[in-house]
Amino acid sequence: MSTTDFVLSRAESDLLPSAADVQSYAEHGWYLSKKLLTDDEVDDLVAASDRFYAGHRDRTLPAHPANLAYWTPADGHAMRHNDYIHYESDVIARILRKPIIGATAARLAQADEIRVFQSTMILKAPVATEPTNVVPWHFDKHYWQTCTSDRMLTAFIPFTDCTEEMGTITMVDGSHRWREIGGGDSTTRHFANRDNGELEALLEDNAAHNQATVRKIPVTIPKGHISFHHCRTYHGSGPNRSDQPRRAISLHLQDGANQYRPYRRSDGTVVEYNHDNLVRTAPQGGPDYADPEYCPVLWS
Repeated sequence: MSTTDFVLSRAESDLLPSAADVQSYAEHGWYLSKKLLTDDEVDDLVAASDRFYAGHRDRTLPAHPANLAYWTPADGHAMRHNDYIHYESDVIARILRKPIIGATAARLAQADEIRVFQSTMILKAPVATEPTNVVPWHFDKHYWQTCTSDRMLTAFIPFTDCTEEMGTITMVDGSHRWREIGGGDSTTRHFANRDNGELEALLEDNAAHNQATVRKIPVTIPKGHISFHHCRTYHGSGPNRSDQPRRAISLHLQDGANQYRPYRRSDGTVVEYNHDNLVRTAPQGGPDYADPEYCPVLWS
């Protein structure tokens, strides 16, 4: 992309977070945007997701890393997670690269550049008793220990009005400012591979250690609006009790300064992120988290 791609119209500039919004994000660890996507763009996401679930791919990953989340029809009603949707679907990639999304993230993170880190398309079926529909309390940085940055953030982009009844994303207000204790090596594992009770206890222990109240805020997100949260903000979601699927994309974002760093567990084994088996090698060695094939720049 050229520098001309990173330009907002006056109308788009009015959609950016205000100084008060940036201060609120720094205090609370999350932010609900103005309407950044048009209804047509959101409808295009729905149509593209339907084609994807029916088998369409514009390109496929050259390899499936061990920890890849990749729902297939054989998985049934289990909550659908499909990583690298920005790589496999051109329509979805085009919408996710809309400059206002990257510009909003840059302002919140107070960064000069924002790149994609990962994207996961999610579908939570309207089956209230489906156990995989409940996402336990966690924060994203746990799984990004190979990243040097603490300014990373996630944009949660629903395809419809997203309500508490649908199991919308729920934030633990201000938890990104806590000093973390406990967890150990288990924190490097994705929440899907950890015990829900363990994660609930970890949240409560960290709140107590920080003399903080666990204030859970379900974020009602109107169609076209986006919820952003800090990489250390505890969040989760409940079951979908509505009569329609809850569709969304979690767009994980990195600031331009982020790089790979080796990270070892207490037994000496090296933590691997999926990128480490896909991206090119950086000039200084190790995986290149600025590889434009998988981690394109959204704003600069």
